[in-house]
Amino acid sequence: MKSLSALLPRNVGRRGKIIWIVVGVLFAYSLPLLELPLISTPDVDFAGVLFTMAIYVLVALGLNVVVGYAGLLDLGYVGFYAIGAYSVAMLTAEHGSLGWFAALPVAVAVAMVSGVLLGGPTLRVRGDYLAIVTLGFGEIIRLMAVNSDWLGAAAGVTKIPAPPNIGSDSAGIFAIPHLNWDAGYPLIDLSNKTEFLKFGVLDATPYYWLALTFVILILIADVRVKDSRVGRAWEALREDEDAAELMGVPTFRYKLLAFALGAFVGGLAGALFATRQGFVNPQSFQLLLSMLFVAAVVVGGQGNRWGVIVGAMLVVYIPERFRGFADFRVLLFGLALMLLATWRPQGLLPPLRTIKARAMREKLADLESGDDPEASNA
Repeated sequence: MKSLSALLPRNVGRRGKIIWIVVGVLFAYSLPLLELPLISTPDVDFAGVLFTMAIYVLVALGLNVVVGYAGLLDLGYVGFYAIGAYSVAMLTAEHGSLGWFAALPVAVAVAMVSGVLLGGPTLRVRGDYLAIVTLGFGEIIRLMAVNSDWLGAAAGVTKIPAPPNIGSDSAGIFAIPHLNWDAGYPLIDLSNKTEFLKFGVLDATPYYWLALTFVILILIADVRVKDSRVGRAWEALREDEDAAELMGVPTFRYKLLAFALGAFVGGLAGALFATRQGFVNPQSFQLLLSMLFVAAVVVGGQGNRWGVIVGAMLVVYIPERFRGFADFRVLLFGLALMLLATWRPQGLLPPLRTIKARAMREKLADLESGDDPEASNA
């Protein structure tokens, strides 16, 4: 699927598609205010869950560039996530006093440079060897944070400042009331309001809006890059790196670019995570997090940007939606992943090329077995 318009009805014109996209974006921004009873999380703050979903979507979009577009298996993506988080912490709280707007671009630049430094010596290996190297990278970053007093050691870094409020210090520009569904129908709850662009501790809604804005910007950039010459080069080296090299594609350069862009997005997600949490420590960047990131891409359908978005949301939402089941929710989540891997290994929303390739394989199998209906009619 090339763009969001591909998901919309075909019988609407350009103006109609724009209207559908605007309505969808407004609905996404209003979700924490609507608190719809069918999709909200009764046992945990819904706005906080939405923020985590937005962070995972950012991570999935960045990892999809590496895994889905370029075909490079990265099992240590949490390392870039941690670099972005720790960079913001170092610049704003531990060893500096930069403002948030100044620290954020530096943090993503540091993550991007780390992607280049990692990819330079390692991208000449392929397959399982590359996966092992990246797996070690993720653990090295975490162990460095644990053992380095300069990085806060095991205790981590606290008092990371929030983004500056827009408006007065005590309130944002204006307050937006939430909806209340206790009566079975929506009522405006004037006692529960969100201050627009006030980044406080208790209300995660402004952080969700901030993360969602970055998701939209990265998504637009993803569409443009994928449809460019760079995207076609990634597709060529993913399908057959040797053939792409013979056709004159500088595969190493494009693999390094994929690593750098993926690290950029991962660092951005980590920086937003640290900003919302207010502290970072090595326990926040366990290896399991890398596995969840990869699971989000694989579950959604690697190579399809819309698929990985769905996968990332499900990886976060399902355990939180069923938090009332305690540890059984993790068991249910694992069983769901097993069933998906068994019955739909290509993911929930595989890219169009995967669907066409599967149809072609089935047709060739029918031809070999002599069961092709077109051949029998002839």
